Amino acid sequence: MLEKLGPLDADRIADLRPYLESVPDPRSRRGRWYSLTAILLVCACAAVCGAKSIDELAEFGERATNSLLASLGIRRHLLGWRRSPKPVTLGRVLQALDGDALDQAVGAYLADRHRITASADMPETRSRQVIAVDGKSLKGSARLDTPRRHLLSAVTHDRVATIAQVEVGAKTNEVRHFKPLLAPLDLADTVVTFDALHSVKANITWLVETKKAHYIAVIKTNQPTAHAQLAALPWTSIKVQHTAAATAHGRRESRSVKTCAIADNLGGIAFPHAHLAIRVHRRRKPTGRPETRENVYAVTSLAAHQTRPADLAAAIREHWGIENSSHYIRDVTFAEDASTIHTGTAPRAMATLRNLAIGTLKILGADNIAKTTRALRHEPERALAILGITNNPNTHGT
Repeated sequence: MLEKLGPLDADRIADLRPYLESVPDPRSRRGRWYSLTAILLVCACAAVCGAKSIDELAEFGERATNSLLASLGIRRHLLGWRRSPKPVTLGRVLQALDGDALDQAVGAYLADRHRITASADMPETRSRQVIAVDGKSLKGSARLDTPRRHLLSAVTHDRVATIAQVEVGAKTNEVRHFKPLLAPLDLADTVVTFDALHSVKANITWLVETKKAHYIAVIKTNQPTAHAQLAALPWTSIKVQHTAAATAHGRRESRSVKTCAIADNLGGIAFPHAHLAIRVHRRRKPTGRPETRENVYAVTSLAAHQTRPADLAAAIREHWGIENSSHYIRDVTFAEDASTIHTGTAPRAMATLRNLAIGTLKILGADNIAKTTRALRHEPERALAILGITNNPNTHGT
């Protein structure tokens, strides 16, 4: 399983340490034994090895060899041995961290690694990076007096990696966090996908005019007016421009795509810079069950000469695929929904560590995160190379 990750040489993989050093230490200077970077590196390596909780983060450190702890920057105690942080230490640090700073550090690290990999591997037929804006709740973080935490993320479609994340508090507040989420990113000529919740004129205008990006907005029935007007376009007179079929998960599925040129203002509903309306007709036939049919509508700023129907269909499908390629892994492999961590910044910090593990392994080519993390538990030293951590004399001090 680990062979699929390819060569893990230092020249190919960026070092995580400089990114984590940008996170401010929330602790008093008095009484510190572990540096913040060392603590975060223990957590990062543990997450790559599949740790699901603060206790499991600490257990990784307890099992680590002296040389592994030295590489992570853990100082020597008496007689030359090193002791990893206890669960209470990790918990206190994660609860007090600046969640924005940690997300920015991890997002920048994943974005840089993804950019290098994508530039080498991106097919010539698909020259634009595609990023999904999507939200996710941390179910176990809720308490009687506090609602569950909700995070809004920017996730790459190809080799799924969360390159930006913000906490929005309540799901209804996602819209006003759209700009802060994407503002730090270089989005020139990138395609951003999102659903109807973010189809707000000000956000779309800013995305196209300020960030120089394109968008594909999926319009669902929770925007009934826009959905009805898209459905009313003359689709019957337009020929099918792309078809695709696949069999997986016990069902056969086929998709046909049509596009229709539209003006900047579609029937009184403002979609700034919109050039094409899209209809994806999906037919599904689960084994032993009746066939179902569904029409999915979207709007894009890409003109007909800038894209292909096949690419539009892939982007829409992959936007929904984030649920399986990221959220499902966090919930099932890393037990995020079952986590009861709820104090301070700890729920968000744990989510960020999961993003780091999933993104790093996906970028390296892992196709089964559960199997890969299980394999890494038996070879924890491999986590160092995966995160670009090489032995450095400066980390072996007392």
